[in-house]
Amino acid sequence: MKRLFVVLLLSVAASSGAQQDDRARTEGLARTTSERLKALNQEADRLASEARTLLGDLRRLELERQIKDEELRQAKADEDRVATDLTSLNEELARLAAEEQAELPALRSRLVELYKLGQGGYLRLLLSTTEARSVGQASRMVAAIASRDRERIAAHRGRVDDLKRAGVALEERRGQQASLRAAAERAQSAARAAVQKHEALVQDIDKRRDLNAQLAGELMSTQQRLQATLKELPSNAGAAAAPPASLPFTALRGELDWPATGPLRHRFGQSAASAASSPNGIEITTVPGTPVKAVHEGAIAFADTFAGYGKLVIIDHGSQAFSLYGHLLDMSVARGARVSHGDPIGTAGFALLGVAGLYFELRVDGQPVDPLQWLRKR
Repeated sequence: MKRLFVVLLLSVAASSGAQQDDRARTEGLARTTSERLKALNQEADRLASEARTLLGDLRRLELERQIKDEELRQAKADEDRVATDLTSLNEELARLAAEEQAELPALRSRLVELYKLGQGGYLRLLLSTTEARSVGQASRMVAAIASRDRERIAAHRGRVDDLKRAGVALEERRGQQASLRAAAERAQSAARAAVQKHEALVQDIDKRRDLNAQLAGELMSTQQRLQATLKELPSNAGAAAAPPASLPFTALRGELDWPATGPLRHRFGQSAASAASSPNGIEITTVPGTPVKAVHEGAIAFADTFAGYGKLVIIDHGSQAFSLYGHLLDMSVARGARVSHGDPIGTAGFALLGVAGLYFELRVDGQPVDPLQWLRKR
């Protein structure tokens, strides 16, 4: 019986040692994951304090994705650790149950003998001994065996009860870990989707930037051709050139009416992000078909399609002053015709990238000027 008890203690100690080794490894992995999460969160906090940029937002999303990956990895490790603990606990319960079944016959036999001694057997024990000291020793031995057996049975049952309670707690923990893991997987999927969406946005911006660079180069070439065309207009216009205006154009600074209704989209000198217009003028957002009117009297020096400006009308106001109206949907004037202030010259159309708008440019002494300094305040 003593040997069985020692074997039980050794087996329990061995299983506890193996379980402690597994726990040490999983706890080491948990510490590593926690340190990694801490570092990622610190970088995320640092980025949050910096100015927001597209690339910064992308890095923040990438960090969030990495954090969710680490959290999912940690949740899986915790779930695996709980599963390992449950397996060890179930194995120990099975081992205790087997040992209980193996010891049960001997315990039952001994309890029966002890019960018989308690029903008059003590008297036979006393009569069978020749010395009082032997009687005392025998009595104490029986009492000690009975007490030890009771203690062992109580300890065994207590251990089984403790293990069962621990099993219930671990099952509850496993359910919680499964929920946490599912939530972490959902968060990871959402973070990855956000990163992919942002990466697609960056790629789209890169494509647009390449397109804009190409358009900007072509617009620069177009501006040079337009400049050359404007220099040739006085000689080409001949008799159709505008006579001196009744009111000098330079006296109209801040008094010109707007060529069309609509909000300002791009200012003079502004390098349009969409490369939809030249920085030598402004772009007015209009509804397609909106009437476009001459800002001052003069002669139509050009009314035709011009690469980069679509349908373009140029009015010569005399003394090297011109007004240009680009991206027209249609034109209602022809070269050589005279127009007065407010006369319709066509309707607004679409800019290069399909945005509804009118391009308007002013040149004084042959040089581009800011139209907003010449148009009425509104």
